[in-house]
Order: sequence, then structure tokens, then C-alpha cells
Amino acid sequence: MTKITLNEDQLAAFGNEIDAIKQSALKQRGQRDATYIKRIVWIQRALAIGSRISIYAALPFLPSLGLSVASWPLFWILIGLGSIGLGVAKILDNMEIGHNIIHGQYDWMGDPRFHSQHYDWDTNCPSDQWAHSHNYEHHTFTNVLGKDRDIGYGILRMDPSQQWHPAYLANPIYATLLMLFFDTGVALHDVEIDSLRSGKKTFRETWPKLKQSLRKTARIFSKDFILFPALAGPLFPIVMAANAVANLIRNIWTFTIIFCGHFPAEVHTFPEHVCENETQGHWYYRQLLGSANLEGGKLFHIMSGNLSHQIEHHLFPDVPAHRYAELSVKVRKVCEKYDIPYNTGPLWSQYASVWAKIFRLSLPQQNTATAITA
Repeated sequence: MTKITLNEDQLAAFGNEIDAIKQSALKQRGQRDATYIKRIVWIQRALAIGSRISIYAALPFLPSLGLSVASWPLFWILIGLGSIGLGVAKILDNMEIGHNIIHGQYDWMGDPRFHSQHYDWDTNCPSDQWAHSHNYEHHTFTNVLGKDRDIGYGILRMDPSQQWHPAYLANPIYATLLMLFFDTGVALHDVEIDSLRSGKKTFRETWPKLKQSLRKTARIFSKDFILFPALAGPLFPIVMAANAVANLIRNIWTFTIIFCGHFPAEVHTFPEHVCENETQGHWYYRQLLGSANLEGGKLFHIMSGNLSHQIEHHLFPDVPAHRYAELSVKVRKVCEKYDIPYNTGPLWSQYASVWAKIFRLSLPQQNTATAITA
């Protein structure tokens, strides 16, 4: 890991230049941003409706029904398109729409449909719990060991400074389960089940958030695994399976994008004391060192909720995310000026780096303190 040091004057100058980029972007917010988010919402809803229709349209072609239109090819094409399309719609809802709206990126519009206090998304985690665990904890204490619970999500060893335990030999298994059931993992994140397990919190203290999370999860599960499948009558299991595939596609993709934003090689972690008397310039500096970008085309960035620009997201979480690509050019120039590394790479290399870390940190020999002071 590259050791970085800037003196106080350099940090202040760096912070001023990053802040100027942010203020310029905030001043430019307007009709372009409103049109963009409304168009994305329209596309997402059309895709979700069309995909569910495709799933039902596949059912008459099922040969086991004995209808004259029976056709395995047409059945698999329609059920496949419907499942994949619904998965893509859920990704758009959770990442480019829900994540960014709940961040408050569109509060300035004054439209309750796009306001962080009113928006509810198609995933198990209640919006207000996510706003606390993600918007506040993660974005305030980014990659600070002991403060940012996104480091390992309470079950994984993702930094060598985390005390090794034999249970971490199953680190790759935990990561795989978290990936497959990522919506449930996120729903339990603010509940802090790990604090209940370690004795830091009592069940009485945990229950209010757990109850709220279970209610939201039950509502989402009822929609995808009872209500919509029930409309297919005796073919209930087929529609339920198609919805399960859509959720699985969403979970694997969101896990991949989020982990590639914070856990590839060369992403820094920090000890708790860096937060003491932290200046704005130092805060920007820590956000930059604690994040990593992914390279790709415009569609890839949209499908990642523009979290492919994780660095810009952490520097400017309340700026509409579709502007991150243009802001990244300016941020890179500032980084080059101050000789600060800008961690970016293609998805495959960042993803391979993440899984290499998951496997490496399952072993005890990595139990050394390497958190740095930025």
C-alpha cells in the first residue's frame, strides 16, 4: 500500500480545489438533472412492467400444459427475458434511483417523488435505516476501522488490522452468502446483529430496528414470492422462481459494484484518531484514498448507479450522480497536481483484487496492523 503524506497547507489547498469542483456542480443543478432522473424512473418502471408481462406470457408455451402453442424455445426466451429484465429493473431502482435519491441528490427539486425523506425503494432495507448506516456512518467515517461498519459488514475480515479468529477461515463462504443474499444483509446492517452477538447491545435495544427491518423484508418478499406468483395460479412456482432469479441478479451485481468501490488493493483504511479535529481538506483526502473507481461505458455507469465513480461519489455524495463522469476529469487533474493516487481500473481486475483479499485475509498470517494515517 502506497504511503501518502500531505502537510496541513497542502491539505487545505487540496480541499479548497475539491470544494470548488463541488460548489460549481451544485450551482449547475437544474432542469438537466430533473429530466434525467424522471427519464430513468420512467425507463425503470416500463422495464419492470414489461418484464413481469414477459414472465406471464411465457406460461402458455409451457409444454406440460398441453396447449397447441406449446414450445420450449419460446417459453425459455420469454421467461429468460422477463427474469433478466426484472433483475435489471431492480438494479436501476436500487442503484441509480433509490441510492441517489435517498442521498438527497434531488431534494432541491422540491418534488416529494424524488425527495430523500419520502422515497422508498424495492429492497428489504428500510430507507431511514439505510440513510443512517450508509449516508451517515459510512460516508462520515469512510474506511475508519471501528467506526465504518461497512468494513466487513460485521461478518467478514476485510482488513489485516481486524483481529483474526479461526471463524474467518470461512471468509470466502461468508462473502459468497453475503453476495447471494445481499438485500437481506443490507437490511440487517443497521440492526447491528453483530453487536447483539458480541454482547455490545441487548436484544431489547436491537428489537425496534429489527422489527422494522423484518416488516419491510416481509412486504418485499410477499410481493415477489406470494402476490405476483399467486396471479399464475397452479404455475405459482414458475413465477416465483423467475422472481428469485431477478433478485439474485440484483444481489450479485450490487455486491460486486459496492465491494469493488472499497476493497480492491491500494484502497486505504484508517485508525479512529484520524477523525479528531479533521479538517475539510483532510476529510476529502480520506474519502479519496478510501475509494476506488471502475472503468466502463455510459450504460455500465448507469447500471452501477454511477458508483463506478465511487471516488467522486464519496467526495460529492449530494451531487446528482450522473454528473460524476464529467467531475472525475477535474478530480483526476487535482490528484495529479498533488501527486495523490487515483485508484481506478476495469471491473475484472478490481473484482479479482477484492476476492484475492477475501481469501488472503481468511488466513492468520495477515494479522498485522496496517491502517495508515492519511
